[in-house]
Amino acid sequence: MSTTVISVRLDQDVKTSAQDIAKSVGLTLSTLVNAYLRQVVATRRIELYAPEPMTPKLEKLIAEVEEGLKAGKVSKEFDNVEDFLADLKR
Repeated sequence: MSTTVISVRLDQDVKTSAQDIAKSVGLTLSTLVNAYLRQVVATRRIELYAPEPMTPKLEKLIAEVEEGLKAGKVSKEFDNVEDFLADLKR
């Protein structure tokens, strides 16, 4: 298989962060990009992820849930659906 070189312009911070992430799992940035492009070719899908910024309303809801967890005001954990449903009926 022959190889080729591509040149991509991107923000330096993005490059550095991507290199750090790749390195943390034992890959080079080149290997990471190559793997992603192979995935695109194999699946014929381009999947991008861009997290949505937190809204003040969502931040408030998360804070309320965290307070409930600390205060013990939330449901306990269940290993199966039957136990969960039985607890709901109490």
